[in-house]
Amino acid sequence: VKTDDIENLYKAGRLLVTKIVDGNMGDRTKEFPITVTLNAPSNKTVASTVTYKVNDGDAQTVTFTDGKAEVKVNLKHNEFVEVLNIPEGVTYTVVEDEVEKYGGNRQELHERIRELSMQAGRRVKEEGLDNNLLELIAADPMFHVTLNELKAKMDPKLYVGCAPHQVECYLDTIVQPMLDENKELLGEKAEINV
Repeated sequence: VKTDDIENLYKAGRLLVTKIVDGNMGDRTKEFPITVTLNAPSNKTVASTVTYKVNDGDAQTVTFTDGKAEVKVNLKHNEFVEVLNIPEGVTYTVVEDEVEKYGGNRQELHERIRELSMQAGRRVKEEGLDNNLLELIAADPMFHVTLNELKAKMDPKLYVGCAPHQVECYLDTIVQPMLDENKELLGEKAEINV
């Protein structure tokens, strides 16, 4: 039995979700229901359970069923949930549940964002002006948010999850070994005439 070419690697990530209540009207003593939904890739079998801890408390587990697992917790200001051993390739969404309890109806807010998006799109397409969607949302009384709060949420790094780490792992474990193995071919030029 040949075993020297076999490398068994288990790669897992972690997710830390912290609830921050800001603004003058924010109630920092209130609990906010949070749901973290983990979705396995359709072509991949993942570990059947994932571990999570709330505020460094005792570890708890959730089980993947039909490729999906949910972590449901209540968090106050500055409290957090940490999800551990997320298998590679698993995607996640984090939703603050029951938004209507805290100032709006989710369905109505989504519809209003759609309407404001159409308005901002017309401005760009028909008038050649900059996209002002954030300004429109901040000025709308349905949303209890300032322009600065919205702009703070527009950093793409807040929404890429494990992607940077996964890309680095892929480059280090797949691409770089191929490049090293074929370094004598690097720099060669090929010309194709059709």
